[in-house]
Amino acid sequence: MGPTQKPNVCRQLSRRALGFFSRDAGVVQRTNLGILRVLVCQESTKFKNVWTTHSKSPIAYERGRIYFDNYRCCVSSVASEPRKLYEMPKCSKSEKIEDALLWECPVGEILPNPSDYKSSLIALTAHNWLFRISATTGKVLEKIYLASYCKFRYLSWDTPQEVIAVKSAQNKCSALARQIFGNVTDATLSHGILIVMYSSGLVRLYSFQAIIEQFMQQKLDLGCACRWGGTAGTVGEAPFGIPCNIKITDSPPLLFEVSSLENAFQIGGHPWHYIITPNKKKQKGVFHICALKDNSLAKNGIQEMECCSLESDWIYFHPDASGRIIHVGPNQVKVLKLNEVENNSAQHQISEDFVILANREKNKNENLLTVTASGRVVKKTFNLLDDDPEQETFKIVDYEDELDLLSVVAVTQIDAEGKAHLDFHCNEYGTLLKSIPLEESWDVTYSHEVYFDRDLVLHIEQKPSRVFSCYVYQMVCDPGEEETTNRSCEKE
Repeated sequence: MGPTQKPNVCRQLSRRALGFFSRDAGVVQRTNLGILRVLVCQESTKFKNVWTTHSKSPIAYERGRIYFDNYRCCVSSVASEPRKLYEMPKCSKSEKIEDALLWECPVGEILPNPSDYKSSLIALTAHNWLFRISATTGKVLEKIYLASYCKFRYLSWDTPQEVIAVKSAQNKCSALARQIFGNVTDATLSHGILIVMYSSGLVRLYSFQAIIEQFMQQKLDLGCACRWGGTAGTVGEAPFGIPCNIKITDSPPLLFEVSSLENAFQIGGHPWHYIITPNKKKQKGVFHICALKDNSLAKNGIQEMECCSLESDWIYFHPDASGRIIHVGPNQVKVLKLNEVENNSAQHQISEDFVILANREKNKNENLLTVTASGRVVKKTFNLLDDDPEQETFKIVDYEDELDLLSVVAVTQIDAEGKAHLDFHCNEYGTLLKSIPLEESWDVTYSHEVYFDRDLVLHIEQKPSRVFSCYVYQMVCDPGEEETTNRSCEKE
């Protein structure tokens, strides 16, 4: 496939102004993002460090908002320089926010207040309250008291932007629960599926809807009066809270069961496949891709990077819903696709879509000279580790869905200082479109997060003694530099 013609931004803006895209509301948004992608990837565009700050508490980022002090302080990163949106009043340790989710999806029903349609932060506090907080003002719009019978600590989406799952810290389960489920080490809820994990590596899947229909004792509605266990109260208000209205007295129907090392288990692809690592320590770094319908191994479904490194490679289904798989190692990123086997539509095979390679010297072998007691020189050859810090190593791979770009963080340790750069690759072909150097030093022993969100790059690192640092980069188009090369999204 040859180079594609680069979109003309002026022509696209003119067509938009004349209403050429008015028949489909989504086209305008896609056109705008296409224009932004061209600007982000052009040669003259730079990303400038506009703000750096440090904190003694964790720093979180969600859709253009940076949160400090356990979500009490919110800073907007959209402006030319980050500015404070709000700061909630100081609170006691028991009232601090433990976890939070940003809720911003429009809904299809009439809501009582105009503020209900705007973005909100769903926040879980240490004393078991669930708050809905305005994402722009920090005002508490709604609050629900959960319960006093356990300690709630984690929030996640069951159905993204629709159904929230609130999870407690692990409690000692009752004898009845052990008899039904066994000794559970963890559990989570995702897309209506209850996923239960065991220390042995076993993973079991149950239909949560089936559990509700079979074991719900009484339906509860928030804000309504209720009698429970001889006590009357209002559901969601203190001290009554939300009673535990599901009592499982028998083993629910099992949907699926598999054993995997460290409970690593993922589902995705078209048709549905899952990825596991065989449940043996020596199999770490070996991934099996199997059909969910019959557990059959896909052709070429055993993927092993065969890298010699201190840190393991990792694999996951591509978040762009293409059904592809991303496999990341220290020196390469493989994007794999799932296709039907020719002349056998019942079986599927794994093949490489494209590979991104780290920029390294080809000869990794080094010679080590040793002088014996007799004066004889002995030359030994040894191989460097694939994640040797002096070689460019991939640390983070993410996907920017709106611009359809893969973002890859690569790090090289030079003497005592590590330098990192963020590369943008075409999601369709893997072509390198843009590379952005990060100004700050990158210590590979620290914990790092990097976010690429439209025209923003944000780097959060955790240093020893719980010191957190945040570096914000924003896109700057330099009109003084003319673009000399045309990097199109093409297959190499």
